Amino acid sequence: MVGEEVRQTRGVPGLARQYSNSVPILLLPPSEGKATGGNSRRWEPDSGTFSTLADRRVELAEALGAVHGGSEKLLGVKGDHLDRARAANVSLVGAESLPAWRRYTGVVWDHLDPATLAAAERRRIVVVSGLLGLVRGDDPVPDYRLKMGANLAPFGKLSTWWRDDLSATLNRYAAGRTAKQPRVIIDLLPKEHRAAWVPGDRIDVVSLEFVDPSGKPGGHFAKAAKGELARAILTDGLAAVDRWRHDRFELAAT
Repeated sequence: MVGEEVRQTRGVPGLARQYSNSVPILLLPPSEGKATGGNSRRWEPDSGTFSTLADRRVELAEALGAVHGGSEKLLGVKGDHLDRARAANVSLVGAESLPAWRRYTGVVWDHLDPATLAAAERRRIVVVSGLLGLVRGDDPVPDYRLKMGANLAPFGKLSTWWRDDLSATLNRYAAGRTAKQPRVIIDLLPKEHRAAWVPGDRIDVVSLEFVDPSGKPGGHFAKAAKGELARAILTDGLAAVDRWRHDRFELAAT
């Protein structure tokens, strides 16, 4: 864990040197909006890298089916968006899928531009998802809508419900190695998703926040910067954090 919080316009010096022998794994949030359709690869609860979360995924799929895909309050949308979300949420198992990097859209993912990343770089993305728990960048993902901060009966707030299983799974993954090199987790999650994970004591984690010059969180307006930084880390390594510049936001690292 990087030491005390630092804020400066010239990135966060020293990370590349500190983790010079480590492969960065990026934690990113999913997008609320998602690409439609899919390919012939059908989604099953044990699909993808984190198949040990299958039982939890089944529980959520069944709970969503019991409430006909979810209410306007649960899903946070209305009109045609609500109709689409409900239809997707009641037919998750066996649904058409897309790789995570193609399913997720929105500002962060547009500026990440994953279609132009190498396949090995996309595999170093891990998404923390309200429905799926964890998804690697190339894992199959169905169309769905369910926020990590949602309260879904009978589970309550999903970030709390997911925490034990998601933490154990992600910590095992983080403790692994990529191409015989140790991994360092670069946490670019918003608070809602970060609440679902308790890092293990022996896990190397760097949490990055975008703040304005007064120290206030950048929020929605920092999403483009987050996507750009995520891409730079994947293509250039942690040296991208050392030399990061932005005319509006500073980096806070913990």
